[in-house]
Amino acid sequence: MRTTFAVCCITLIALSGFAHAQDGPKPLKALLITGGCCHDYAKQKDLLKAGIEGRAHVVVDQIHTDDKTTKARFAIYENADWAKGYDVIIHDECTSDVKEMPYVENILNAHKNGIPAVNLHCAMHCYRVGTDDWFKFVGIHSTGHGPQKPIDVTFVEKDHAITKGFENWTTVNEELYNNIKLFDTTKPLARGKQDVGKKVDDYVVAWTNQYGKSRVFSTTLGHNNETVGDPRYLEMVTRGLLWSCDKLNDQYLKAKK
Repeated sequence: MRTTFAVCCITLIALSGFAHAQDGPKPLKALLITGGCCHDYAKQKDLLKAGIEGRAHVVVDQIHTDDKTTKARFAIYENADWAKGYDVIIHDECTSDVKEMPYVENILNAHKNGIPAVNLHCAMHCYRVGTDDWFKFVGIHSTGHGPQKPIDVTFVEKDHAITKGFENWTTVNEELYNNIKLFDTTKPLARGKQDVGKKVDDYVVAWTNQYGKSRVFSTTLGHNNETVGDPRYLEMVTRGLLWSCDKLNDQYLKAKK
């Protein structure tokens, strides 16, 4: 009787361990920073959190400000070790008029020293300090965008781990950011075309970058809630995040339901 009981206990423990292993790896810790001018960050932060966590073994913490100006600031950036404890940072802020170099250097130093990053939409227009410091981090120099009209997205690197299997698509009304300069470390993944009336603009809209010790994924798409909540957008952002952490594999991707 005792032998049977012991065997049952061992079996239950083994099954419990197996079930736990099937739940996936220890989740990555991501920090999503949102706020500033011109976007519905209050809703988009939750769309991003749910979309990423539903697709990958990632826990997304949020820091958000309701300041809707171009001077929105985040107290966390005042600390030199602001990114400590996180595997990746998602920059989704819009703060072009925050220009103090010590503040900006605190942000950049974390990434130079090895913290991966994902940059979304207006992050490319932040921290215009008068130098290329921020632009070298995100991977492009962009100074503006066109009207809100649909963008035809074409994936130009279809064999890249992030975009493999993706189909070209057309967004709802979105802003197409210009490309003044792409840096040598930037590798375009997708381009966007937008008919603005007298001409058709054509710019890179998604890319990877190497910045210091860190991998960086960025996309200028994502102005409106409908785009941010689009499964195609969330899939690209999630895969970009995992790639930046060198974790884009079946272990960290959740099975599609």
